[in-house]
Amino acid sequence: MPRKKPFSAKQKKKQLQEKREKKRHTVASFAAQPHRSRMQSKDESSDDFESTSDGENLEVVKVNQQPTKRGPTDKKYDPNRYRLHFERESKTEVAERKRKATEPFQMLPEEMLEVDIEDIYRPGSVLDMPKRPPWNYSLSKEQVENKEEKYFHEYLENIYEKYSPRELSYFEHNLETWRQLWRVLEMSDIVLLITDIRHPVLHFSPALYNYVINDLKKHLFLVLNKIDLAPPSLVVAWKHYFQTKYPEIRIICFTAFPKDRILDNADPNKKLQKKRRRGHFTAVGPNQLLMACEEIVKARVDLSSWREKVEAEIQGEERVCDHQISVSLGEDAPDASYQEHEQFKDGILTIGCVGHPNVGKSSLMNGLVGKKVVSASRTPGHTKHFQTIFLTPTVRLCDSPGLVFPSLVDKQLQILSGTYPIAQVQEPYTAVGYLAQRIPLVSILKIKHPDIDSTDKGACAPQWSAWDICDAWAEKRGFMTAKAARNDVYRAANNILRLAVEGDRKSVV
Repeated sequence: MPRKKPFSAKQKKKQLQEKREKKRHTVASFAAQPHRSRMQSKDESSDDFESTSDGENLEVVKVNQQPTKRGPTDKKYDPNRYRLHFERESKTEVAERKRKATEPFQMLPEEMLEVDIEDIYRPGSVLDMPKRPPWNYSLSKEQVENKEEKYFHEYLENIYEKYSPRELSYFEHNLETWRQLWRVLEMSDIVLLITDIRHPVLHFSPALYNYVINDLKKHLFLVLNKIDLAPPSLVVAWKHYFQTKYPEIRIICFTAFPKDRILDNADPNKKLQKKRRRGHFTAVGPNQLLMACEEIVKARVDLSSWREKVEAEIQGEERVCDHQISVSLGEDAPDASYQEHEQFKDGILTIGCVGHPNVGKSSLMNGLVGKKVVSASRTPGHTKHFQTIFLTPTVRLCDSPGLVFPSLVDKQLQILSGTYPIAQVQEPYTAVGYLAQRIPLVSILKIKHPDIDSTDKGACAPQWSAWDICDAWAEKRGFMTAKAARNDVYRAANNILRLAVEGDRKSVV
């Protein structure tokens, strides 16, 4: 590394003078322009927000911005092409929620804790998922894309004509991500709808079920993922619920990181380790998935290599498979955007993985393979591109970016279910209050009210608000602001939400 050139005090002074002059010039030019509101200036200067031409001038926030610097050898790949696009909340709405977070709350009765899937998704309404417009080979690629853009624009307009933004949940506004969903559904022989066992109703779209079963005439598997985070009784209850309500789907219970779970057909007295060796995983569920696929495929595809791999995993053998696993990411994946589907083409079974962000699609693929082959993260929307993996020479997995379907789910419940990135929540206190109304959060966190005077023993216990919970948690954990050394309630609120999303009660001291 070359040595830095000396920088004298005179040169430093000249540099500061140039900066001040440039700043004065910028302020003068801004004052000479027509008046613009602060919000307008922010929208024009930031790429993270955009306005649509909908009736209510909908503003969309783009989360998980990724750096786009490319080197001379980099391919033309945009990491922000499939990032999450949600409706942006106004400052007035955020301020109103923040004010309500300081008001005392009451615990809700048990009958108000239930959420009906029919009420939040409204099957048969404008909230149904958008479907790819009809196309044929006489149309060019540009004509097909223009047709899709026009259809998707009308689809959003119809939703916002029927429902106000406050009624709607966060849902995907990025057409590119919807195109990836259409692409995966059309090229797959079997579709895996992956849900988090803690919130399966929120992640199961009846419109997707009807589209795959009735329109595409394909098989749909519902994967109840992360079963290590729920008691067995809850897993059995959800499995019975979905089998009763949606009889045409097959239920697969899965986890890529089992704790004390037992492998299928394994010795019940033998505990399962989270990792057998560095970089390799032993998942629970691959055998169920294989058996379900064998029932559908029968003799049309040779699944013997997959069977050998699963049996080797169950027996705990180090040498799991002999074939070379190939991975295709982003632009390297075969372009199947405008191709008709041929079932079991070339003797290959194609399994598509779809679902909401942060339900564990990438972790499921790693668990099926037995080692890390795709990147996985706790951050919603981590997968930025379409990717395919050959599990065996005759079995291909297709992973797609996480996608949130339109619904009437409470936005705070979406935050607590991990759909929305917690780091980008503008006002986290309402979500803490939503949680505190449904579980004994104060006793779980073992905190005391910040207004309690230890010397006054006869005083009545003050009522709790979401703000008080965050303030008390910041006091207990020592979260302080840098300058004023006050309790950092924003950091405390984020920390509580992360504990809730991760299901980490051990971190509560």
